[in-house]
Amino acid sequence: MLNKYIGAHVSAAGGVENAPVNAYKLGASAFALFTKNQRQWKAKPLTDKSIKLFKERCETYGFKPEQILPHDSYLINLGHPEEEGLQKSRDAFVEEMERCMQLGLDRLNFHPGSHLRKISEEECAERVAESINLALDRTEGVIAVIENTAGQGSNMGWSFEHLAMIIDGVHDKSRVGVCLDTCHTFAAGYDLRTKEACEKTFAEFEKRVGFRYLKGMHLNDSKGELNSRKDRHHSLGAGEIGWECFRTIMQDDRFNGVPMVLETIDETIWPDEIQALRRLALRNAPLSAQTIALA
Repeated sequence: MLNKYIGAHVSAAGGVENAPVNAYKLGASAFALFTKNQRQWKAKPLTDKSIKLFKERCETYGFKPEQILPHDSYLINLGHPEEEGLQKSRDAFVEEMERCMQLGLDRLNFHPGSHLRKISEEECAERVAESINLALDRTEGVIAVIENTAGQGSNMGWSFEHLAMIIDGVHDKSRVGVCLDTCHTFAAGYDLRTKEACEKTFAEFEKRVGFRYLKGMHLNDSKGELNSRKDRHHSLGAGEIGWECFRTIMQDDRFNGVPMVLETIDETIWPDEIQALRRLALRNAPLSAQTIALA
């Protein structure tokens, strides 16, 4: 169970300084947060008081930067086919990176973008990579973490090849990474229902992208079937993926040392899901009745 950081995407309502408190209350050793309203372009600057309290509380509750996975605004599209939308997204992304710098955070999770069926996947991937390059040139110390998508609509990032294309275009490879979402991975057609299926999928990830780029995980079951291309999260063990996937991940050392974040649909059982994952991290842990009961 060495360095398995497990938590959830917690609320930052009332100020970012409340996020580490909310994570601590869950019994988490990791957390995700939005540093601003995720559905608005503009936000008030972070206050010195909020920044100070956030850092103090992270220290008090034992959250280091590598245990925290901030997420950017859902509005941002770094592969936008139109110049106005692209520039607006790029400016907003830099602002999000700067907020992470202020908070002492070392990574920013984001959805890669969408071609909106107006440009090719290749051109969209090039735009995403160039957007990342521009943001990295204007910031310091924050890794741009690309989240794989479920493949809905015209979104990029659902295939490991897409992720590899984007990373290939980033100049500073030390400041680019990937967040794997289990629901998205499954919805995009990569099977995770058995240990053998997981091993095959993760071998494909290693071949196409590489575990050296893994900087975060979203642990979610899926309401949709394999290759459904639907981004519909479910509680662990309650969906189409099942518990075996999460046991495999928790017992695989390649997933050590990165924030592993629940975005499951029932917040009231997050503490139970966190504890269930901790139990599964024990070598040869069985799928106990207690764990299965969470489904």
